[in-house]
Amino acid sequence: MKLNINTKDVVSGAFLILVALAGLYLNQDHSLGTARRMGPGYMPMMVFWLLAGLGALTVLGGLFSGPDPLEKWTGVDVGSLAAAVAAGVIVWKISPQFSGFFGTTYNAVGIGILAGMVVLSFSAGWRFLGLVCAAVAMFGLMLEKFGFFAALTGTILISVLAEPGHRSRPLGVLGLLVFLLALCWWVFIRELDIRVNLWPQL
Repeated sequence: MKLNINTKDVVSGAFLILVALAGLYLNQDHSLGTARRMGPGYMPMMVFWLLAGLGALTVLGGLFSGPDPLEKWTGVDVGSLAAAVAAGVIVWKISPQFSGFFGTTYNAVGIGILAGMVVLSFSAGWRFLGLVCAAVAMFGLMLEKFGFFAALTGTILISVLAEPGHRSRPLGVLGLLVFLLALCWWVFIRELDIRVNLWPQL
C-alpha cells in the first residue's frame, strides 16, 4: 500500500498522543481505585488512554489519506504561539504568590495553561485549539471550589466561543448546556458515583 501522507492528520495525531502521554505522567500522583470504586485518577487515566488511541488512529489514517500539507503560518500565528508560551510560563510561576489556591496540586499549571490558551486564541489560526484547551483548563480549575455544575457550565460556554456559528444561536447553546449538565450528572454522579462537589464551596 502506497503512503499518501496527510500532514495535518499526522501532526494532529502526534499532538494528541503527546498530550495523552503528558496526562498519564501527571496522573501518576492520583490513586486509580477500581472500576467499581473509582479513585480520582481512574477516569483521567481512561480518558488519556482513549486519547492516545485516537491519536494513533489519526496518525495511521493520515499516512494514507493525503496529500494535505500544513498551511503556512503567518506572523500573527507565530507571534501568538510565542506569546502564549511566555504568558503561560509567567502566570504558572507567579500565580502561587497571589493565592494559596494556586500553590496546591496542579492549580498553578492549570491557570498557566488557561492564560496561555487565551493568548493563543487571539490568532484566528489558533483560536479553535486555544479556546477548547482553555475550556478544559477552566473545568480543572473550577471543579474543586465552584462545583461540578459551574465547572461544566464554564467549560461549555468557553467551548462555544470556538465556533462562530454558535454565538448567533443562544437558544441552541442553552439547550445544549441543559442537556449536557443533565447527561453528565446522570452518567458521572448518579451511575458512576464519582464523589465531587456539585455546588460551590465558598
